[in-house]
Amino acid sequence: MKNYILITIPLIAVLGLSACSTQSTNSNQTKIVKSIPKVIPQASNQVTSNNNNYALSNAARNQQIANQQRQIALQKQKEKENQQARLAYNQTWQNQQAAQKRNAQSQANNNRLAAQRQAQAKITQSRARNAWQQQQATQKQQLAQIQRQQQKQQQLAMLQQRQQQQRYQQPPESTQGSAGISGLTDSEIRSIGDKIFKNESGGNIANLVHWNNGENFASMGIGHFTWYPAGRRARFGNTFPGLLDHLKANGVQLPVWVQQARYSGAPWRTKNELGSAKHSRQVKELQNLLYQTRYIQATYIFDRAKRAMPRVVKATPTHLKGLVGQNLNAVANTRGGWYALIDYVNFKGEGLSRNGGYKGQNWGLLQVLENMRPSQPGQQALNNFADSATAILQRRVRNSDPRRNEAKWMRGWTIRINTYRHPFVI
Repeated sequence: MKNYILITIPLIAVLGLSACSTQSTNSNQTKIVKSIPKVIPQASNQVTSNNNNYALSNAARNQQIANQQRQIALQKQKEKENQQARLAYNQTWQNQQAAQKRNAQSQANNNRLAAQRQAQAKITQSRARNAWQQQQATQKQQLAQIQRQQQKQQQLAMLQQRQQQQRYQQPPESTQGSAGISGLTDSEIRSIGDKIFKNESGGNIANLVHWNNGENFASMGIGHFTWYPAGRRARFGNTFPGLLDHLKANGVQLPVWVQQARYSGAPWRTKNELGSAKHSRQVKELQNLLYQTRYIQATYIFDRAKRAMPRVVKATPTHLKGLVGQNLNAVANTRGGWYALIDYVNFKGEGLSRNGGYKGQNWGLLQVLENMRPSQPGQQALNNFADSATAILQRRVRNSDPRRNEAKWMRGWTIRINTYRHPFVI
């Protein structure tokens, strides 16, 4: 604004001087005209020239003023733009400050919520840990109580076992000094019984009352004697009732429920039923009884095999009697041979029925002796017997219903049969 005033004052002075000059010139010209009329043409030219110069001077001044006004306008425009830019910057800065404040507030809120959640999580974990510790303590107490009860039961069972061992330790008098083909002693009979117990039950007392997969009967005692439920066809023979009679005849007191089941059949109809009753008092009672009488069971197995030998020879076709008799004597008169004969009779039976088995082909002792190569007493007789037994059981698997998948048992059967190859050592 000061610049505008400074520019304006000189312009007014110039214009005033020009006006005075013009008035003076005009006055002088008038005087000259009046006094010297002859000089008018020259004076007129001079006036015209001055007027032109004046016009040019005014135009320049006007142009200068216009330029100055434009510069002032541009400066004002620039100041306005600068002011607008400052306002925009201030607004942006204020917006940024407000956003930062909001972000800071939001972060503070998030941190506060996170801290609250973390604190709550710690409380929850602490409560869960306390609950778990209490649960563990309770379970520990319960386990200790159960263990104490089990110890008491085990002590009672051991006491009962010792009492029964005193009663049943010796084999019955009916087999004392009994002589077979190779003159088995009581000690040999016991050893054979232990071997059969290991073959059938793995020497585990819990397997003395058992039900094999894929079978429809229970397996009892050291020889896994078959026990069918009532009304079920005993395809493989029902041998456990005979053992119960043998035990009773040798002074063993059978539980009342066992005596009743001896005539009615096994009290369990399926493997699952027996599994559910595995830890019942009755099953535990029967397991302990069968464990304490395992030597009496060995005499039962021995007596059964001894009775089977003449029946096997008698059931042999005429043209094979000589072969069967020779092989039977070869095995029986080889050390360890009676173990092979007794175990196989208990394992797969005598094979006396020609209509039994699969497709009219049985797999008992008779079939093994018929299929066996002619042998003489000695190690080779045991090898020939094991080879023949393996071949007969392989034939059984081929003749069986594929749905039964009997091949799954062949490996275990072979392992058992291979124990016949080595002389039985007492």
